[in-house]
Amino acid sequence: MAIRILSAADVRAALPMSKAIAAMRHAYSQLSAGKAIAPPRQHITSDKGVTLIMPAYLPENSEFGIKVVSVYDENPDINLPRITATVLVLDPETGLPKAFMDGTSITAIRTGAGGGVAADLLARHNAKRVGLFGAGVQARAQLQAVMNVRDITCVNLISRTQSSAQQLASEITTWDNAPEVNLTSTPQEVVMDADIVICATTSASPLFDGNDLKAGTHITAVGTFVPEKREVDTTTIRRANRIVVDSREACSEEAGELIIPNVEADAEIGEIVNGNKPGRQADDEITFFKSVGVAVQDAVAAAAVLKEAEKKDLGFLVEMHQ
Repeated sequence: MAIRILSAADVRAALPMSKAIAAMRHAYSQLSAGKAIAPPRQHITSDKGVTLIMPAYLPENSEFGIKVVSVYDENPDINLPRITATVLVLDPETGLPKAFMDGTSITAIRTGAGGGVAADLLARHNAKRVGLFGAGVQARAQLQAVMNVRDITCVNLISRTQSSAQQLASEITTWDNAPEVNLTSTPQEVVMDADIVICATTSASPLFDGNDLKAGTHITAVGTFVPEKREVDTTTIRRANRIVVDSREACSEEAGELIIPNVEADAEIGEIVNGNKPGRQADDEITFFKSVGVAVQDAVAAAAVLKEAEKKDLGFLVEMHQ
């Protein structure tokens, strides 16, 4: 029995953002239709960190995967990443492992793609200006996904460190159809003219004043996933005409944006994909999408990566029982 080993570079080569967005539509659709088996993620705490175990099985297309994510805050002190992840793809017919791949790249791409699905369903069709909080891996992925579904001409960017903001701004200029990038100094400058606001930070407290949002704005928040932290304030939530989540169950336990003001979601994104709930209904609506991340995203993304990797012969095979 051979297992395919795939690096981060292999994952990126196998899963361009356009394919990832299509994969996330499918993942969200199956989850909201009750066609996925995805138990709540398990948290295992050790002396220095926490490890999350996220399994999911989607029978319709035989997508079966388990992601293991570790968050160790002291790792950077010994030149190791704070967050690491791996994904194991299993054959649902036999239970045997088919592939073992970098999960950090999977997480970045699938989370960005989820934001792309939300922007496609919830942002105005003529949205052109993005307000971006954050300049890390997820900020990049979210912006790339939005650029796949809307004709973005301008990005107002702010980050905790000026150097990271400058680095991302320089990188964006090399992208196809690159928008103009403005480095801003205040949150108000980021959001006041934005058609789409992306929050992709580790901030424990709200990034901007919801009163500064213009009518018709769409907001995506992906940076926090614990009840006591939130990137978006209560004013934004109260102003939102439509609150959409990746998973009601997961967000009811992990999304501070909803838990702190004690509000419920109007819809899961998969319900909108499936036509069971409406998306944006008017140009002046404020829409809000909250994602804490769900295991079906990883299982579907990993299955898509493996399918493409087998076509292109990416990675390498290891015989497990020699």
